[in-house]
Amino acid sequence: MPARVVLGSASPRRRELLRALLDDFAVDPAGIAEHTTDDPRADARRLAREKASNVARRHPGAVVIGADTIVHDGERAYGKPADAAEATAMLRALQGRTHLVVSGLAVVSAGGAASDVSTSEVTLADLDDDAIAAYVAGGRPLDKAGAYAIQDEDVPTVAALDGCYCSVMGLPLWRLRALLATAGVAAREPDLELDRCAACPER
Repeated sequence: MPARVVLGSASPRRRELLRALLDDFAVDPAGIAEHTTDDPRADARRLAREKASNVARRHPGAVVIGADTIVHDGERAYGKPADAAEATAMLRALQGRTHLVVSGLAVVSAGGAASDVSTSEVTLADLDDDAIAAYVAGGRPLDKAGAYAIQDEDVPTVAALDGCYCSVMGLPLWRLRALLATAGVAAREPDLELDRCAACPER
């Protein structure tokens, strides 16, 4: 019998993306403190491992997925804003600028642990104050690193992307599929469910 898969994340976007690979999985958020340094790639990988390991202790024998996404402008990391004022400040700081979005992945199973990092370059649209105020008032930026979401197409926050769309959403599917394979989990190719994955540079 295949091992049970557990997603160690509370993110509804990660659940949505994982359904492109797997029909059946459980969700158990890790809920760990997220501390960052000046190295977003190392931080994203470390936090993904910590999350997966934390959840794996509660699910012996399962295959546990951990993920973490960090927005970094070369000088500082942008996590999830604490409130509307912080979301507004983040969007003003990032508007019109190119920055990194780094998603770390980890898969922990009875056979061991594996991890990977996906890095994309995103250029935020040059949003004016009215557009930022309206976006923040809608509440969507409050649970997103950097206070924006690439998939919010009704408010086009992203002007350009060089990298994996799903990674910017929080779960790089081609990389995750490869990690799941190391744990003996057969997953669908993501482009069977999501057309955009066919042209992904990480395919």
